[in-house]
Amino acid sequence: MSSVAALQPEAAPILACTVARDVSNFDLLIEDMEAELGESWGDLTFADAQVFLGQPEANALEFIAIAVDAQDESDIAQIAATITTAKDKGVKVILIADEVSPIALHQLLKLGADGFVPYPLPENALHEAIERMRAAAQAAEHGEHGAHAPAFKGKGDRDGVILPVHSLAGGCGATTLAVNLAWELATVQKDNPPRVALLDFNFQFGSVSTYLDLPRREAVYEMLSNTAALDAESLLQSMVVYQEKLSVLTAPADMLPLDIATSDDINRILDVARANFDYVVIDMPATIVQWTEAVLSKASVYFALMELDMRSAQNALRMIRALKSEDLPHEKLRFALNRAPKFTDLSGKSRAKRLAESLDITLELQLPDGSAQVTQSNDHGAPLAETAPKNPLRKEIAKLAKQIFDLNKAAADARA
Repeated sequence: MSSVAALQPEAAPILACTVARDVSNFDLLIEDMEAELGESWGDLTFADAQVFLGQPEANALEFIAIAVDAQDESDIAQIAATITTAKDKGVKVILIADEVSPIALHQLLKLGADGFVPYPLPENALHEAIERMRAAAQAAEHGEHGAHAPAFKGKGDRDGVILPVHSLAGGCGATTLAVNLAWELATVQKDNPPRVALLDFNFQFGSVSTYLDLPRREAVYEMLSNTAALDAESLLQSMVVYQEKLSVLTAPADMLPLDIATSDDINRILDVARANFDYVVIDMPATIVQWTEAVLSKASVYFALMELDMRSAQNALRMIRALKSEDLPHEKLRFALNRAPKFTDLSGKSRAKRLAESLDITLELQLPDGSAQVTQSNDHGAPLAETAPKNPLRKEIAKLAKQIFDLNKAAADARA
């Protein structure tokens, strides 16, 4: 006599769980989990998660998706304990955050979350986070580290455009602009994309590696210490690649004096980079140093980033005076106003106009405030195009990259 139970299909194994105070507050997450896993997932509260992770059934879990919002910040210790327990169990963690403060978000990410996605979820964001998590696990299983030097051979057959980004005051967002501009240029077209290098010349506090979640390489210091022997191969070996599209020279692993490099050193690096890349984006230190002149001289345009405040205005005036007094090409400066007033902010737009008139400059680029999504993207270690593609700041940077690309292409066609 056959068993009735044998005719019933076995329940699908639980491969993942959402963990939230109330998962119904994250309806987009529910939809994406069903699209990715069908019925092979469950939902838990934070209290239930601690219990479940201690049971044998948790051994089958591939990951948990922890969803938090501003109300959960009072229970940050319990959420942190859930992440720690999952990591100890060997379960991957994807963090879904909705308007969580940067301090709380940074604290949770430091505990070892394997992925981060802002909420509301951008299209395909959860799928891409899961794929990145699986790719990283596969790479670790095969003894790979994910970050490697560019695979192409430097042939010196390019004539790259050099685009430095310089902050005229602390916190103006120069690194954010440099990282996202480089990424937008690297992905500006799918067929035959340009070859782009991103150089972090802030040898003391450079954070390009943080914003792209890349390791700092000891080879950077070795390269800076002996630029006399620099060639395409040694420069490329000092770099790491982000998602097979963007070549990055990170800041050194240790804090170094800015004068570790001379103007001759910087000139050699830029000459080799320009000969092997179509675009070279440079994140400059806020301090003016001896070799700033070398970068300015080789730059096609030199982005000077400022905000709508007195310190930016005073520093812009100082920089213009300094360049003019040394008879340096100050006309290469392209002033960019970050966190610019919105279209409807007539008072702010009037202040911006008066600022430009008083300095006798043109604010050629006005970047909107990207709000908390910018901080979240930087903490996650990914460009805005991946974490918040509809962010107004991302759209403006993408527009700038397209303009630069089209202008350079038109110039190349004219020369041909």
